[in-house]
This record gives sequence, C-alpha cells and structure tokens, in this order.
Amino acid sequence: MNFFKRWNNLVGWAVFAVAAFVYLKTMEPVSSLWDCSEFIATSYKLEVGHPPGAPLFMMLARLATLFAFGNPDYVGVAVNAMNSIASAFCILFLFWTITHLARRLVDRNGGELTVVNTWAILGAGIVGALAYTFTDTFWFSAVEGEVYALSSMFTALVVWLMLKWEEHADEPGSLRWIVLIAYLMGLSIGVHILNLLTIPALAFIYYFRRTERTTLKGIGVTFLVGCAVLVVINNLIIPYSVWVGAMVDVFFVNVLGLPVNSGMAVFALALIGGMGYLAWRAHTKGHVVWNTLLLSVTMILVGYSSYASVTIRAAANPPMNSNNPSNPQTLLSLLNRDQYGDRPLVMGAYFSAPKRTDDYKYRNFFYLGEDGKYRSARMLSGYKYDPQFMHLFPRMWDSRKGEGYKQWAAYRTKIETLRDENGEILRDEQGRPERGVVLDFGRKRVYRDEYGETQTVVEPTFLENLNYFFNYQLSYMYWRYFLWNFVGRQSDIQPVGSTITDGNWLSGIKWIDRHFTGPQDDLPHEIAENKGRNTYYFLPFLLGLIGLLYQLNRDQRNFSIVMIFFIMTGIALVFYFNTSPGEPRERDYVYAGSFYAFSIWIGLGVLAVREFFARLARRNTTAVAVAATVVCMGVPAILCAENWDDHDRSHRYMARDIGWNYLMSTLPNSIILNYGDNDTFPLWNNQEVYGVRPDVRIMNTSYLGGEWYIDEMKTRANDAAGIPFSLPKHKYTYMNDWVPVSNRIDRPVELKEVIDFIRNDDPRTQLRLDDGTDDGERVDYIPTKQLALPVNKENVIASGIVREADRDKMVDTIYFSLTKSAIDKSQLMLLDMLAHFDWKRPIFMTQPYMFYDLGLADYLQFDGYAYRFVPIRTPVKSVAEMGRIDPDYAAPLLRDTFRYGNLADPRVNVDYFLQYNLNASHARAAFARVAKALLEQNRVDEAVELLDLGLERLPTSQIRFTANNTYPFLEAYYAAGVLGAPDAIRKGDALLLEYAHTIIEYIEYYLRFEGVQADMVASELTERLKDLGDVYYLASYAGRNDIVRELNEYYRSLGVVEEDLADVGDRPQPVDADTLLD
Repeated sequence: MNFFKRWNNLVGWAVFAVAAFVYLKTMEPVSSLWDCSEFIATSYKLEVGHPPGAPLFMMLARLATLFAFGNPDYVGVAVNAMNSIASAFCILFLFWTITHLARRLVDRNGGELTVVNTWAILGAGIVGALAYTFTDTFWFSAVEGEVYALSSMFTALVVWLMLKWEEHADEPGSLRWIVLIAYLMGLSIGVHILNLLTIPALAFIYYFRRTERTTLKGIGVTFLVGCAVLVVINNLIIPYSVWVGAMVDVFFVNVLGLPVNSGMAVFALALIGGMGYLAWRAHTKGHVVWNTLLLSVTMILVGYSSYASVTIRAAANPPMNSNNPSNPQTLLSLLNRDQYGDRPLVMGAYFSAPKRTDDYKYRNFFYLGEDGKYRSARMLSGYKYDPQFMHLFPRMWDSRKGEGYKQWAAYRTKIETLRDENGEILRDEQGRPERGVVLDFGRKRVYRDEYGETQTVVEPTFLENLNYFFNYQLSYMYWRYFLWNFVGRQSDIQPVGSTITDGNWLSGIKWIDRHFTGPQDDLPHEIAENKGRNTYYFLPFLLGLIGLLYQLNRDQRNFSIVMIFFIMTGIALVFYFNTSPGEPRERDYVYAGSFYAFSIWIGLGVLAVREFFARLARRNTTAVAVAATVVCMGVPAILCAENWDDHDRSHRYMARDIGWNYLMSTLPNSIILNYGDNDTFPLWNNQEVYGVRPDVRIMNTSYLGGEWYIDEMKTRANDAAGIPFSLPKHKYTYMNDWVPVSNRIDRPVELKEVIDFIRNDDPRTQLRLDDGTDDGERVDYIPTKQLALPVNKENVIASGIVREADRDKMVDTIYFSLTKSAIDKSQLMLLDMLAHFDWKRPIFMTQPYMFYDLGLADYLQFDGYAYRFVPIRTPVKSVAEMGRIDPDYAAPLLRDTFRYGNLADPRVNVDYFLQYNLNASHARAAFARVAKALLEQNRVDEAVELLDLGLERLPTSQIRFTANNTYPFLEAYYAAGVLGAPDAIRKGDALLLEYAHTIIEYIEYYLRFEGVQADMVASELTERLKDLGDVYYLASYAGRNDIVRELNEYYRSLGVVEEDLADVGDRPQPVDADTLLD
C-alpha cells in the first residue's frame, strides 16, 4: 500500500504539473469577453459585481492581483493564472478520485495492491484526468477570469474529500471530514452554487459506506434525503438566513433607532454562536449525529459569511456597485437575483396563455428611505393565469419566444394556403393561391375572459411540450454540449438561423457526419479552417462508455455514485434551467460537472482495456498495464491536439482593447451609454484596472431601470461627475417602471417642460388608469409625443461636441417624436438627462439604437467606435451607416489610437464572439466609412492609406467576410480609383474576387445539400446568392469587366439566362447554319 500511495501522490502531482503548464501556457493575458472583464475589475478593487455576486472569488482574486505588484498590465494575468492553477488542482483531485474508484474495482476490500494493479490504476487516473484537462468546455474556463474554474475545483475537492472519509470512516474522528466538506460547501457558495449539486452523490457515498446490504428502498430514501439536504441549503439556509437577519435589521433600525446593519450583525453572531453552542451541547451529551449535523450547518454558515464582504464594500460606494447591497434588504435582493425574474418548473402556464388582468403576482419587500428608515413596498413580479391554463411540467413558458418554441416543438404538418411574412397569400403565375406543407402547431382553446367575452388562443399540446424538452432543452442545450467534449465540434459559431451548418457536434467520420450535418467534402475555407472545428472520432466517448459499463458490471455501488453525480450536474440542471430559445451565448460551461463525471468513466475504461489486453496476451503483467495506458493515452492526445489551436489565447488582447477603443473615442468629461455585457464590462475593466479615461462616466442603460443604479449614476465616480438627473428619488424608486405617452398636446413641447411635468406631484399632471373612480390609481405620463430639445451652441462649442468650423451646420432646436405608447424607466431617465445636460458634457453611446428608439438617430456622429450625440442633422440612410463622419477626428483615432488585440497574428483565434463583437462595433467597416468621408474631401491618399490599414489590422485571413465589413471597402477602393489613386482599383479587384470566391464556395456547399437538409439551408443559400448579386452589381457599375466575365461564367453554370447577365462582350455568338454546312 505504501508503494501505491507514494506513486499515487507522485503521479498525481505530475498530472497537476502538466495541467498547470498547459493552462498557464494558453491562458489569456488580459480579460476575456462576457463576465471576465467585470470579475477582474471588481476583484482588483474589491467592488461589487452582478448578482448573485461571488465574494470568495473576488477576495481570492484580489490576493492574486497582489502578485501584479501594482502593475495593471499583470492584473489580468494574475487573476487568469489563479484560475489556471485552480483548474489544475481540479485535475489533481480528479486523478485521485479516479484512482480511488479504480482501486475499488481492482480490490473491493482495499487489500494490498500488486505492482501490476498499481500501474493499471495509475494509468486509469492519468488517462481520465488528462482527458478532462483537454476537454473543450473545461479548458475554455481554465484560461480566463471566470468563476467556473474555481467552482469546479471546489466540486472536485468535496467529492475527493468524501471518498477520503469513506476510506477512513471507521477511524476515530472521521466525521471531521464531513464537517470540513460542509465548510467548503459554505465557502463555495461565495463562488457559485453549482457545488451543491454534489450533495446527492455524497449522500450515496455515506449510505454505501454505512450499509452492508443495500436495498432499493434504502437507495430511494438516500436519494430523497440528498435532494432534501440540497433544497434545505439552497432554498432555506442561503436565502432565509439573510431574510431573517434583514427582518431583524428592520426592527433594530425602525424601532430601536440603531444604525443600518446593526440588526444583521447581531443576528449573524447570535445564529453562529447559537449553532455552535447547540453543537457543543450535543457533543457533551454524546449525540454524535446531532453534533455532526449542527457543526456542519454552522460551518456552512461560516463559509457563507463571505457575503459580509459584499455589504462592507457596497457601503463604500465603489464605482462598480451592482444592486448596492449596502444593507441586508438589498443584499437579499442580490442573492435572490430578483432582477432576473423566475420561471416555472413543476406547474405553470404555456407561453400563449392569456394573463389575468384583474390579479397579479407581487413581491413585498423593504427598502431604505432617504430618512435612513426602512419602508415597505411591493412591486409586480409576474402574472397570474386561470387554472385551466396551468399545466404540469411547463417547458414552453416564455411569452416572448413563441416562434422560437414552434421551431423546436412542432412535429406535425398539414397542407394549407401559403402566406408570406406579412400574412399575404402567395399566388402562382396564374394568380391561384399556392398550397403547401406547413407546420401544424398547437391547438385552439376557447375561453371566457374576466369580462365574460369569448376569446380564442392557440396553446401547445403536452406532446409538443415534451418534444420541445427532448428536442431543444435536453438534446440541443445539453447532449450537443456533451458530444462537443467527447465526440467533436463542428465550429465555434453559435447558430442563429439554421442549426445544421454551425455549432453542432462532429465526429470526423464522414458518413456519420454527412447524415447529421450535410456534405463534408470541399467545404468553404472559412468552415474548413475554423479553429473550433475539432474531431475526436468518438474515441473519448467510446472509452468512457466502456468504463461506464465496466464499472456497472463490477462495482454497482460506486457506479451509482458517479451516475448520480453525472445526472445531477447534467440532466437535473436541464430541468432546473428550463431554457427558452435564443440564448445570448452557449451554455456548455454550466454542465462541466457532468463532463467531469464522464471523465471518471474514461479513466476506468483503461482498466477494461487492460483486462482485454491481458486476455489476449494470456498474462497480466506490468507491460500489459502500461500498453493499455499507452493505447488509451490516444484519447487525451487527440483532445489536446485538436483543441490546442482554438483554446490557446496566449496572444489575444481584443476584449481589453474593445473597452480601450470605446473610451478613447470620447471627448473629455464625456458620458458614454452602453447596454450589454460586452460593450460595458471591457470599459469598466479599462477604467478600474488600467486607469483609462477616468473622466468618462460609463452608464449601462440596461441597469437604468434599477433605483440603485440611478442613485449610483448621480454620484461622482473616479474623476467623472455624476449624471445630471433632476427627478427626485420618489419619482423613480419603485415607481414609473413604465410611463404612458399620450398625445394630448399636439405640438412640440420643450423636453425640460415635460420632465418638470413628470416631477410635479399635482394629481392634474397624472393619468388615471382605471374607470375614473376617485380611489383609482394615478400614474405619471408624458402629455405629448412631439418633443423639442434646444441647442446651447456656445456650450456645444466649448465642450467640443462640435468643432467651431461646423457651427453653421448646427440646428437651433432638435425636434423629435416618441413613437411608442409608453417608455420604460431607463428611457425616462435618458430624457431627464438630455433635458438638463445643457450641452456641457458630450454624450456618446456604444450602439446607436439607444437613441433610435427615442427618435434621435438623425443626430449622431460616428467616431470610429462610439457614436456621439450632436446637434447636426444627418438623416439615417441605412442601419449600417448611421451618423455623420468627421474625418479629422475619426481618422487619427483609427490610425494612431485604437488597438485591435493583436488580431492580425495568425496564432490568435478570432472566435465567433470576437467576430460578433467586431461586427457589432463596426470595427473594420469604420475604416471604410471614414475613408469615404476623406474621399468626399478629395483626400484620396489618406483614404487609401486608411483602407489598407483596416485590412492590415483586421485581415480577411482572420476576420470572416460579411457584407457590412467588406462592401464598404469595395465602394471606397473603386471611388478612390476614379479619383486617381494609383493601385486602388487593383486592390478593390483583389478584395472583390476574394469575397466573391468565398461566397461561391458557400453557394456550392449549400447546393450539395439534399432533401430535408437542403430545406434547412435554403435561407442561407438565398442570402449568399443575394450577396453575390450585390458584388456582381458593384463590379458591373464600376466597369470591372474582367471580373464580370468571370462571374458571368459562374452564373451560366447555375442556369442564369443571358438576358439577366451584364453584356461585357462575352456572350456566346450564334452559330451560322451555313458555317455548319460548310
């Protein structure tokens, strides 16, 4: 046994070293997209991140940043390295878990192991642990500053510790392992609650260790007890320990007049102290079970107390202070993730169910008033439905996703008259209505509403509900991710329309892949060269399946433990999340625990292969064990080889540079509006970590519906003054979530007067929503849709919003109209800001649609990344080219200031979300837009230089072609050529041909699809044909006859008639009959 222990430790640490080296070698040196930028920024200054917070992660990451020694360039490195090391520890614990379970397969009684069995067990641990090391999902999380790597380490640690308890269960004091596990679980809540899903598996370890003879009843009871413990911790201890403390704090503050948080502090000390006392009493009386139980709960609470740091830091009002949890009531809201809403699990209504208008769901709560006392309030939290529309197991529940559900749930078809997207009947050449096969979805339900009127609604059937569960939630949103990790992945592109050409699993075995994803030969180069295209030929999956069956046959007890772990971290999560279609990103990372469990079976598969080899060789020697290990090492080897290029982020800086570019677009003392994660978190990261542009106030408009965020925006942050809001607190604190827009005044009204109208508490300035009774509810409203914003031209010039040279282009007043019947609170606050900023501070935005909805899109200026609000009217011609251009401002930014994350380096994997964000920010198209503005001023050489620079920094070899990022370059190159720029037309021709050939590759690819698969890519084929048509038209218009001739040849191969082609002297000449006779 000493021989095994020694080598088990040595090999385990060697596997740890391999994993650590790989992760540190491939980790991103700065922040990544999504939450990583926020986590790194909040960790660096111990600020408060988005709900439900991750205080333990923040504190550990803050310790890691101390090794940056004050250099902000190393802060991202430090946090990412912490995650990489944590991931390597996860691999270490996985290795020891596999070797523990492998020992049980080799020798159930735990006797002395032979040298042969020792090497076989170590081989199982090596293969299983390294296989998980190189899996797609875990490797992705291991090299960035997110919570999931640390959460996985806690998960692996508690499973391994429970197995250590099993090994020492008969020794005195063995229950200390249980208490330690409870403490670690409490700590893990401060990272992510996914760790709690191990509890049922831990319950099985305990049951099997304490029970000689297992029964189905005992197994069932154990499972229910494990689930009950999970529910108690997640649904009682986590929320209600804070809820009770919050209620005590209300008493202390409102009744006793003590400071905020005093009641919570007293309650927390009393709770932990009381639990500790009860545990001591149980110990003194010899009640071992009660002592262990009470100590475990106490230690969970002690670990969970990491959330105290959230309140402490929120009270300091840092620049990033999500939900401002500076008191127990707001902390409770943060923990409950109130702003994200909820979803039904067991009983609920389908998406099309009519909502009751006479009764609603409300959430009662307290908030801290301006006088320092708590006030009670309630807010709408959901809708109620008539009992006849309530169903068991409601999977299709989101009223916003009706068409999305239909795509995945419908399985019946019918013949009926076809209609276009506008509902108009399609007709043939003779004018007769066309009929065809359409999806037959749902059933009509007739009901009487609360007013007694008969209504009809189309409701999904229960079978369609189940079909959606199996087809989308279980298959597409879990099984697809599972196969990514153990079979292969088609690409890193998240599907938007068709689900056959992107984002699927892919084995590398062509006849299988052809059946599921269409043709596999002669792929477009953008598909074939996608670094996320990884194929493992089913090898990891098959080895894991062998291990699963081997353990099932040899060790049913431990098989049950691993299977419960696999189910709880996979299928159970699918049920709990109840995902609706259209997720903003792939969600494979939440199922990493399930992939961890399967990797245990991959390791145990080595033992099955060893046994097979031993039978073939008719001997069981060390050489056979080593041979089995070497053969099975092909699994982690192929995973490593295939996944390295798309998981190596060691040269990528673009997520950081997105924030830099947006901030550097702005003028001094600006306000910049943003909306989503990836146009907000990188800006925060640049400000808080690197100190970039501390004079700019960053305002996320998606948060602006929160009272806490409005309060925060009023205050100074770094060197930036607060936002000039005028509405008093009682006008936005749980008020005015929606403000009706009436047209009682049919003329433009100055915006400031409208805001003053809303500020007024006079009942005459409010709208009654009921039938007119005196006690009916009154709400604030906007009395006109036509608004006027005066322009203080002197302030505009002084603040730099418009250059003096453009003074004559300014309007005196901006007139705009609200198009909707109501605006939300965030839009109300934007109008308040516009009414009072008096043009003293420039206003920028990352996305123009923020002002588009307010009718202000004609008053924007595009500055290379951000859009500036200017009092110069530039009518919108297309969504892709909104805003005027000032080339003297934008060109130097593009040329000298902006950064592009080293994307021109071929070692950098420009994956789907980087591509998506580059397109959303018009990063490459910006060069062409500004170049066009230079051409309008006859600055031809500068324009061509800028075009060349855009393609140099964001080359076509790295950035996928789209119409928006390519067509403007073609127009600009050809325009420059007309104006006399040497070589510009040649460059345009080269780019156009490359683009056209890429489009043709896709067209040829889509044309090879057959049957149902061809229907699935029909829309993509249509889109590509349109793109080719646009290029063809441009080439014809620009007189590029050689290119037109080449494209004519291709169009002829598609069967396009000559009459539809441009005549550039290449039409086939009719053959004279007399010539044929001669």
